[in-house]
Amino acid sequence: MSRFWGIGVGPGDSELLTVKAVEAIRQLDILYAPQAHKGGTSVAETIAHPYLPARLVIKRRHFPMNDDWVAKMRQWQSIAEEIIQDVQAGYQVGFLTLGDPSVYSTYSYIIQLVQDEIDVATIAGISAYSQIAASISLPLVMDEELLTIVPATAPLAQITAAVDNNDNVVIMKVSAHFKAVYQLLAARGLLERAVVVIKASMADQKIKQMTAFQADDKIPYFSTLILKKHSLKEIMTREII
Repeated sequence: MSRFWGIGVGPGDSELLTVKAVEAIRQLDILYAPQAHKGGTSVAETIAHPYLPARLVIKRRHFPMNDDWVAKMRQWQSIAEEIIQDVQAGYQVGFLTLGDPSVYSTYSYIIQLVQDEIDVATIAGISAYSQIAASISLPLVMDEELLTIVPATAPLAQITAAVDNNDNVVIMKVSAHFKAVYQLLAARGLLERAVVVIKASMADQKIKQMTAFQADDKIPYFSTLILKKHSLKEIMTREII
């Protein structure tokens, strides 16, 4: 039976694809991949490249990354209609997405437009923040701690509330409003508790404490911040007391 597969390729390292993701990729006839900003191969396609069948037809499509919702919806609808036609023609069709398809992914919008017309399967991927925590051996959540995930593009009031009301905070794509986030953490004396990972799990990954930056620094798009208010020692001491 022909199907549309949404496949998470993880944060950057090709070896972090799940076995299920690789198996799904290898049975595809057609693959939809995001079009890189300047043409050519996207990061998601590059990650999946070692597993792409030679016979695979790759359809690179542009997905607008701006605030023009009318333009984005028009493009998503066009791509969704093309996907539906391919699946209904009997092809196994896939869509690649960085990290996990269910976490801040364009796939989430495409799925809403196709799932009533064709059979769909979603393959989970390792999220950037999970890999970041693993790479620095940092427990994201312990005992009764709270964790929240927010995009840096959210209103500053929401980011502030996340920082004030949670023990651990992941701020995705922190480059979008780096200065505001920096100033927020500095005002609360939390710079030393925050780590920024640039290009997680890629060959040129960089890990820096927030104290290594200045508020006006420009950092790459693929940057994620993890704030952990309490150290492991503090948590254990609190539990013993």
